[in-house]
Amino acid sequence: MDAAGREATIVRKDRQSGQVALHGALRFRVGWLVASTRLHLPEQEIEMDARASMNRLSILVQSLTLAGWASIGPVPYSAMASSSYLAPNPSDSSGHIPYLYSTPVDWRSYNKAIIEPVVIYRGPDQQFADMSEEDKISLASYMQTRFVEKLGRRFTLVNQRGSNTVRVRLTLTGAVTNTPVLGTLSRFDVAGGVYNGAQAARDEEGSMTGSVYAVEVFDAATSRLLSAFVSKQYPNPLNIKASVGALPAAEAGLDKGAETLVAQLR
Repeated sequence: MDAAGREATIVRKDRQSGQVALHGALRFRVGWLVASTRLHLPEQEIEMDARASMNRLSILVQSLTLAGWASIGPVPYSAMASSSYLAPNPSDSSGHIPYLYSTPVDWRSYNKAIIEPVVIYRGPDQQFADMSEEDKISLASYMQTRFVEKLGRRFTLVNQRGSNTVRVRLTLTGAVTNTPVLGTLSRFDVAGGVYNGAQAARDEEGSMTGSVYAVEVFDAATSRLLSAFVSKQYPNPLNIKASVGALPAAEAGLDKGAETLVAQLR
């Protein structure tokens, strides 16, 4: 009997016993990761073998995804107006804001804000990997909505320059989409669960992606640069909702970024 016939025999056997008939199909899909094909073993051992294969597949894909996302670290983006002002941030141990420019500012003296439309960064050092233009536009729109919402709780939003007013420029500089299905799977398998739990405890990134962006804050009346930074934000590694779909992890990173900015400007 050939391999396809043996797999079909396993599926029929499962159906007869009233169990879910997925073992044969599952083994066929991930069999290249299995060290040996012991189809003569009892059904329970075949099921365990399939589960082990799925774990190996999950670990492999997570590793590849993490390698790509981990390589995306914010830089002093060369095409930004404030690029020459940005310097390494020695007080940033989290990696969220690795480059920063700041001046002594009493933020309490500012009670109004102009928020410019979010710009999608097009410089040579952009970090969107292979993200589609449609996803970039969608993410920039989401960023605009969330930052306006959060900053609107701190400032009166206006459209004209004046005293006691800041002008906020937001630039989306990079993002990576989630890997379908396996992003969620990594929340539940043994390897992914342990890894993400440890990363969550340290407030570090897990097996999901996020967004990188830049913020520049000016005095609206004088156009003097008050603060600028680049940031990498990502969801909590145990945030299951952020693992479903291509963009939710990047959007969750922007949610955290908006909250962080409001806290900085208080």
